[in-house]
Amino acid sequence: MVKITKEAALRYHSEGRPGKIEIVPTKPYNTQADLSLAYSPEVAEPCLEIQKNPETVYDYTDKGNLVAVISNGTAVLGLGNIGAMSGKPVMEGKALLFKIYAGIDVFDIEIDEKDPDKFIEAVKAIAPTFGGINLEDIKAPECFEIEDRLKAELDIPVMHDDQHGTAIISAAGLLNALEVAGKKIEDVRIVVNGAGASATSCTKLYVALGARKENILMLDSKGVITSDLPNLTPNKQMFATERRDVHTLEEAIKGADVFLGLSKGNVLTQDMVRSMAENPIVFALANPTPEISYEEAKASRPDVLISTGRSDYPNQINNVIGFPYIFRGALDTRAKAINEEMKLAAVHAIADLAKQPVPEVVNETYHVDNFTFGPDYFIPKPVDPRLITHVSMAVAKAAMSSGVARKQITDWEGYEVHLRQLMGQESKLTRQLYDTARRHPQRVVFAEAIHPSMLKAAVLAKEEGICQPVLLGNDEAIRKMAKQLDLSLDGIEIINLRHPNEEARRVRYAHILADKRARQGANFQEANDKMFERNYFGMMMVETGDADAFITGLYTKYSNTIKVAKEVIGIQPGYNHFGTMHILNSNKGTYFIADTLINRHPDPDTLIDVARLTAKSVEFFNHKPVMAMLSYSNFGSDEKGSPEKVHEAVTYMQKEYPHLDIDGEMQMKFALNRKLRDELYPFTRLKGKKVNTLVFPNLSSANAAYQLMQGMNNDMEIIGPIQMGLNKPIHFTDHEASVRDIVNITAVAVIDAYVDKKKKQINKL
Repeated sequence: MVKITKEAALRYHSEGRPGKIEIVPTKPYNTQADLSLAYSPEVAEPCLEIQKNPETVYDYTDKGNLVAVISNGTAVLGLGNIGAMSGKPVMEGKALLFKIYAGIDVFDIEIDEKDPDKFIEAVKAIAPTFGGINLEDIKAPECFEIEDRLKAELDIPVMHDDQHGTAIISAAGLLNALEVAGKKIEDVRIVVNGAGASATSCTKLYVALGARKENILMLDSKGVITSDLPNLTPNKQMFATERRDVHTLEEAIKGADVFLGLSKGNVLTQDMVRSMAENPIVFALANPTPEISYEEAKASRPDVLISTGRSDYPNQINNVIGFPYIFRGALDTRAKAINEEMKLAAVHAIADLAKQPVPEVVNETYHVDNFTFGPDYFIPKPVDPRLITHVSMAVAKAAMSSGVARKQITDWEGYEVHLRQLMGQESKLTRQLYDTARRHPQRVVFAEAIHPSMLKAAVLAKEEGICQPVLLGNDEAIRKMAKQLDLSLDGIEIINLRHPNEEARRVRYAHILADKRARQGANFQEANDKMFERNYFGMMMVETGDADAFITGLYTKYSNTIKVAKEVIGIQPGYNHFGTMHILNSNKGTYFIADTLINRHPDPDTLIDVARLTAKSVEFFNHKPVMAMLSYSNFGSDEKGSPEKVHEAVTYMQKEYPHLDIDGEMQMKFALNRKLRDELYPFTRLKGKKVNTLVFPNLSSANAAYQLMQGMNNDMEIIGPIQMGLNKPIHFTDHEASVRDIVNITAVAVIDAYVDKKKKQINKL
């Protein structure tokens, strides 16, 4: 765990713009007309519509995506009653988590009022602003009354996350820990150390899932809560025991199956853990110091299943796994409440998710090969991108089935896509690529199957239904790695090109290549030697029709791959060069950038080929190309060096392709700023048009540009490099490509192969 100093924490919150959140406009505001629509006088129209029909407030305002995080600062983290204003950094932090994990807007509201009646009245008075209310850091027992009354008196979702968030996540963890331990919830003995809001809410939810009250012992700071104690609060009375022979934690925990700690650090000893039943479950959730450390619990006995509230140990009970998605599902159905059915739906959705194969992004974040359901992984990680769909959809369905939803969702597949797009997990373009590839799956060769990322991508591409993978490499090594990564190779062909069984194919490929390149000095022996190289062999599979597409690039130098591609596949007729482009999906639109990989120092002829290929490729992706050819000068202002080359290429393109929207050379700012370009250069062919395609003057600038944009914008999706101009679908990856990057390229390769086949069929007719 990284050690963070006090100074670093204060600097994080104060540097630059103080705080952690801001308000961002969602509508245009640049013109007088925009401002008239945003405010006076035209804003009156939605006001009048809402007056006629209050439900339309969800159509004309942000109410349906706006949550209030409200606190009076009486129980802030482990700091206690520090006051409303002092708790504001925590509330801002909660707002940040809502936004980054579920796309929910938040106003944090700190109410300086400890009297429950006055606090409730204040919240009720501002409730019309919001689609939901998250109560936070309010001390017990007042928090119970506040939540109960607000839930009863308001018609929007209200949840005290300190109670229910911890309860939902720990309940999901408990169900899975019990499964790992081979126990049933109705049979286990549970000890709860702590009797505050979180502890009582957790215990109530465990009972709802099947735990028996007679099997539960709850302790407060004075010991075991027994029914004969005076002045018990209603929540303590609910879990008071009739037993009179247990008073201390040491006595209570003997033979127990489950320990739930929501109290203070270092109260559970190793001897106490040793006294528990076989395969004990220990949830030590006090933060930052748990009731027993992970190391001490594991040292006490090897069969212990342990969770803490800390991120540096396995099975973290983290509320962020629940509350963003619970509110997401509630908001999207315009629910009147968050009820027990919705909470239980969240529990089961979270528990089920931990049993499914883990996305590669999770493994990469935690630097492991593969999380697998078991003692060290029975709760999903907070970064798991599937939480937004699994939990939100489960909660939304429960809201509808339990009768609290005011809006019905009927297209669940569309809703799932919407949630992924909301969080930037999937763009419309990516969705189209995958859908098209699934309709026409092709046989794709993965050259570097011994690379973990390539192997995972091939398996994932098959699971996605977009291709039939063929893996090149040592079959024993590939199967060994697949076993280590817990990947199924069922139905996937592996070709060990060095195996004696492949000799006949190598010889056949060598003869074909030698004959094809006889006039370039090739001979059979040289070609036969080359067939022991995966790029030659794999590309020959595509060249001969034994496969439809080929993916390479994680290990191989680009220069070598380019050389092999030219020899084996060749460049499309009518072109002397080929290139690559990247697609950038951003909140400002989709952009196509070329040439990002192949041509280091292009001359005018190369730039012309790149421009032609790029225009054709942009059309391939169902976009109309509006192209700017870039340089550091504008429209002939510099007549030497790279501007001259670009200017010459533009002149040719405009003459030969009069209907193509292309111009240059121009600086980047004029390419992207339509208004500035039109004012200063009204003669341009691009007047009034938004540029979506950028052709750079050389490889360095193109490659640096897309990597700069990628590095500075975490929300940007980048697909590529996409090969343009070879005779067959041969595609390359970046050396640092992620698994998802490779799968994206695979989808492109599949579509490329399918379109290539269709063209050849048409040409035969």
